[in-house]
Amino acid sequence: MNAPRPAACPRPDDRLVPRAPSPGHDRTAPVELVAGVWHVRSAAVARELLRSRGTLQAGFQADAVRTGVTGMRYPVLYLDGDEHRAARTSIGRYFAPTTVTRRYRDLMEQRADELVAEIEAAGEADLADVALRYSVDIAAQVVGLTDSDREGMTRRLEVFFSGSLGVLSPTSGSGEKPEAAGRLARLTAGLTALRSLLPMGRFYLSDVRPAVRARRARRRDDVISHLIDQGRSATEILSECLTYAAAGMVTTREFLSLAAWHLLRDDALRERYLGGGDDERMAILLEILRLEPIIGTLYRRLAAPLEVGSGEQTVVLPAGALVAVPVHEVDLDERVVGAGPAGEGPAQLCPGRELPPGYKPEMLGFGDGAHRCPGNALALQESDVFLQRLLRLPLVIERDPEIGWDAVVEGFELRDVRLRVRAVAPEPARR
Repeated sequence: MNAPRPAACPRPDDRLVPRAPSPGHDRTAPVELVAGVWHVRSAAVARELLRSRGTLQAGFQADAVRTGVTGMRYPVLYLDGDEHRAARTSIGRYFAPTTVTRRYRDLMEQRADELVAEIEAAGEADLADVALRYSVDIAAQVVGLTDSDREGMTRRLEVFFSGSLGVLSPTSGSGEKPEAAGRLARLTAGLTALRSLLPMGRFYLSDVRPAVRARRARRRDDVISHLIDQGRSATEILSECLTYAAAGMVTTREFLSLAAWHLLRDDALRERYLGGGDDERMAILLEILRLEPIIGTLYRRLAAPLEVGSGEQTVVLPAGALVAVPVHEVDLDERVVGAGPAGEGPAQLCPGRELPPGYKPEMLGFGDGAHRCPGNALALQESDVFLQRLLRLPLVIERDPEIGWDAVVEGFELRDVRLRVRAVAPEPARR
């Protein structure tokens, strides 16, 4: 995407959520072994690692899922190799940019208009709540969760994802003996499963089962119909729906809240966004995502030794190694991101940066390699549609949001983002 290059960025803009650097002793080291986990801070090495065919998904509690669940086909998030490529290919048509525009653009515009009208009429809103309602509406159509009460499903998903899963990261117990770490992981995973059973059961009975029944009677062009055609069991369909709910609803909500927050606190940036064409608006959204990645750390486990290099240094990562890629650090790699048009540093918001060939404007905001987010076109388009309408209201931010932390994605949550519609004095009557 060739975005227009601005003469200067809006202003030196520190990231909204300061993050502590990943554990280590040498912050300049492109690759470092710390407490049994390899940490990659170089953008070039991270890209090499994530694109390697010798890596396995290790994030989102993948190890616990693979050891704790047997006798079922895993969601696409937890697949690797040929099985993963086949699954991604089979669902790709639901998330292709042309499909998103043709099938869902009208819905995006309709729901955005309705929600923004509600905000204008009420005179105030909680941005995180509105963003969740909107993202659930869109993702539900793509997945096929359309045969239940939408407001109720939104509440059920919020309960399920509000801390019920985020108690175990891939590095938990890394300082313990292997046997102790394994016992801790199994115990923690078991307790997590127990806490999540009730909200998961409600989501299945109220939302997933009605959708499956309706599509067994008559197929539709959505993900659930596709899973039924594949012969998936009820449990497998539920697990896929939860995966898409997390990716298409929860993370999009965070990005919408985050992007709106940045644009509302900078008048010049907001005016530039609203006055820009498609490329300009996308450049702004992707630069926000680079600075504030929703998924904070990517994890991979190596199926075979992998030699990675950065400059004149090469490191051989051993088979079985757990590798952490702190996205919020990699996205600031000066060797790739460099300076903006007016000398702005990597930690400043500067849409339209010139990056080396092969690097995307958002860097690792959508991941990279085989597990790069398949719904990136959907997330960007629905965010842009909503923000164009929301930001034309005369909004003011009543107070700073509450910033929480999601241990599963190792990313932040913005909550209690209170917006108020500012009263605008009527223009004087003309004589």
